[in-house]
Amino acid sequence: MSETTDAVAPLLAEHAQIEAQLADPSVHADAGRARSLGRRYAELGRVVAAYRAWEQADGDAAAAAELAPDDDAFAAELPALREVADEAAAVLRRVLVPRDPDDARDVILEIKAGEGGEESALFAGDLLRMYVRYAERRGWATQVLDATQSDLGGYKDVTLAVKARGAVAPQDGVWAHLKYEGGVHRVQRVPVTESQGRIHTSAAGVVALPEVEDAGEVAIDPNDLRIDVYRSSGPGGQSVNTTDSAVRITHLPTGLVVSCQNEKSQLQNKEQALRILRARLLAARQEEAAAAASQARRSQVRTVDRSERIRTYNFPENRIADHRTGYKAYNLDQVLDGDLDPVVRSAIEADEAARLAAAGGQA
Repeated sequence: MSETTDAVAPLLAEHAQIEAQLADPSVHADAGRARSLGRRYAELGRVVAAYRAWEQADGDAAAAAELAPDDDAFAAELPALREVADEAAAVLRRVLVPRDPDDARDVILEIKAGEGGEESALFAGDLLRMYVRYAERRGWATQVLDATQSDLGGYKDVTLAVKARGAVAPQDGVWAHLKYEGGVHRVQRVPVTESQGRIHTSAAGVVALPEVEDAGEVAIDPNDLRIDVYRSSGPGGQSVNTTDSAVRITHLPTGLVVSCQNEKSQLQNKEQALRILRARLLAARQEEAAAAASQARRSQVRTVDRSERIRTYNFPENRIADHRTGYKAYNLDQVLDGDLDPVVRSAIEADEAARLAAAGGQA
């Protein structure tokens, strides 16, 4: 554990330093800096707690080992104390593995119908409802930024913002949980449009993007934008379908195109479109910065084809299966009602195991 304790020392010092900074009222005059310091403090707090727990357990085991030769009671207790110390050491090693720096960010989810026509659009609507319900269970706020509905009430595409309420520790962040949702989701069921009762397979795609916290984080030159306005389509009240409130923004250097028509105000639609564009540009920048992150994110934005699935939702068997982690359960109805935590947890645990193995290999 000597290498591990050496790695902890600078983190303990950083934790104490940030604690002193957060006690300074002037720091809180800059909300962005205070938020960043608060998140780092919470992340380091896990390391501090794990280190203190290991330190206590290791000390107890060492004391028992010293007394064991002369005291049978301590000798009998020693194996259990060593086991507790080993478990505490394993926890400490786990929390020392660097986290995804985006974990504390909020998220923008883009859900798009794929193969299957109207059935795929209806399933996209089911996924939207699942994420909204999941967010409610976790105490997060949601907002539909843009949506194109299908004739039967599903969604050809829909963009959902998911936001934590207040500052959260990185491990509790929205991105820390929803980043695993990117990919193709396959559904097997009898469509409402099927008169013969045959089971069909269709797919919907999800792209997960970490949201930009401050507009200045991703600078956009207004001269790089082409902004078109047009009349909104689809159901709506007064002003919708009658005024040019919908906005389409093209980022000329990258060719990225974002459209928004949900709001009645052209200005609001423009702001929502810029919000999505910043998230896409941030993801693109991160892809260029790190090959590993690039591979992970490219896998989210493949063609929405049923062969490139990450998860299957089988309605006849009430089964949910994640093909990356091997997770399987027969409570699909509950998952679609927002009970997504066990599925997400399987992805988190698989990711942590991979990162821990990689860290061990580099040691």
